[in-house]
Amino acid sequence: MLFLSKKQDWLGNIRGDVLAGLVVALALIPEAIAFSIIAGVDPKVGLYASFCIAVITAFIGGRPGMISAATGAMALLMVTLVKDHGLQYLLAATLLTGVLQIIAGYLKLGSLMSFVSRSVVTGFVNALAILIFMAQLPELINVTWHVYAMTAGGLAIIYLFPYIPVIGKTLPSPLVCIVSMTFIAIYWHLDIHTVGDMGQLPDTLPIFLWPEVPLTLETLQIILPYSLPLAVVGLLESLMTATIVDELTDTNSDKNRECKGQGLANIGAGLLGGMAGCAMIGQSVINIKSGGRGRLSTLIAGSFLLIMVVFLDAWISKIPMAALVAVMIMVSIGTFSWSSLINLKQHPLSTNIVMIATVIVVVWTHNLAYGVFVGVLLASLFFANKISHFMVVESNFDEDNSTRTYQVFGQVFFNSANKFTAAFDFKEAVEKVVIDLHRAHFWDITSVTALDKVVVKFRREGAEVEVIGMNEATTTIVDRFGIHDKPEEIAKVLRGH
Repeated sequence: MLFLSKKQDWLGNIRGDVLAGLVVALALIPEAIAFSIIAGVDPKVGLYASFCIAVITAFIGGRPGMISAATGAMALLMVTLVKDHGLQYLLAATLLTGVLQIIAGYLKLGSLMSFVSRSVVTGFVNALAILIFMAQLPELINVTWHVYAMTAGGLAIIYLFPYIPVIGKTLPSPLVCIVSMTFIAIYWHLDIHTVGDMGQLPDTLPIFLWPEVPLTLETLQIILPYSLPLAVVGLLESLMTATIVDELTDTNSDKNRECKGQGLANIGAGLLGGMAGCAMIGQSVINIKSGGRGRLSTLIAGSFLLIMVVFLDAWISKIPMAALVAVMIMVSIGTFSWSSLINLKQHPLSTNIVMIATVIVVVWTHNLAYGVFVGVLLASLFFANKISHFMVVESNFDEDNSTRTYQVFGQVFFNSANKFTAAFDFKEAVEKVVIDLHRAHFWDITSVTALDKVVVKFRREGAEVEVIGMNEATTTIVDRFGIHDKPEEIAKVLRGH
């Protein structure tokens, strides 16, 4: 059932999930505010969305321990809609985005992740690590030396604190970093950028809001061009993040359930005045690195986020951005697949091209969907080219019966069809030609057309042609689309019609 989760997901790691959830909640605040600013809406829109999406996916998402909230990738797609039509149409687009994602879940589109190769996932991870680091640069440019000192100190705490006996393994170092740097900034009255400078924090709980837009076809025409890419990008980032968390935790997740969960979460966000969101690889990595594993960590992150911004805003606003920058730099370093650089010399050139192309496109466009699309497209082309090389045709001649037998080995499809056709000698004077397909497989209409072409050409030369050894799948596609064994169709071809 969609709404049922195993007891282990909730109570199997209570202390680790609670502490990790607290760290994630603190790190979510400035990001949610920043993404709201990118989209051109009030900070509370991003904060309410992050709370709502995290809490809902904690219960019904397909990946325990993964953090979903308002994200930069989604915010970038909302800019024009907000600018041209306002917040109410954004809320309506968020609701439609959720509906589309639920439909995707029931259509089992989450299973399409099996078509995403390892090199594409690696490129996606590396690109996000670069984007996460680049997003911190504005906080490190044209600032005083205090900011650099605080950031360096924060990184030192994050990486060295775990080596302290007992307590180092008890408390997550990112949380210690945030608390310590905040105390130092307050005690020394440092004039540095804080969370409060990012925007005004909300002082009320979210309320139910139905978008104030007319329920007409015109409204649908306005929001659908935004909801479709929002749904696609949201699912892509969520499913890719789920795959990465699967590997980090050595567990499996339900990708189709995640599609439905993300959809319901976005509907909830839209009804509470929030914008659309999806899974966040950075926050998910923070959660895992801080000891979070179960659904409780996601619930705590969303709940603490709302409690802190509404009831503890006076304290939260004093957190120095330098401390959060240190945490995000840690995430960037931990997310990047450093082994992929070492493997450049060992992996095939095609694999390296796919990985690097994915990185370049994502970083250049800041659009995850484009990068994944390019990566999958290149990986498919390289795979098709590689498989086509394994198709060979051998032949032998029986002089007694004046029969030439062609044995086909391998996969015949659009990329190997021309090679298949070129392997036959149509000018050879033989009485009979046997095409043996016992060790071959025909995949598509192009391959069937190539077989028809070979048979027809030999018959035009006066040879008797026999095709033998087709497996069940090949027989099915040849019977459906082939013409060489259909006299009326062959007659048309031979007459030139």
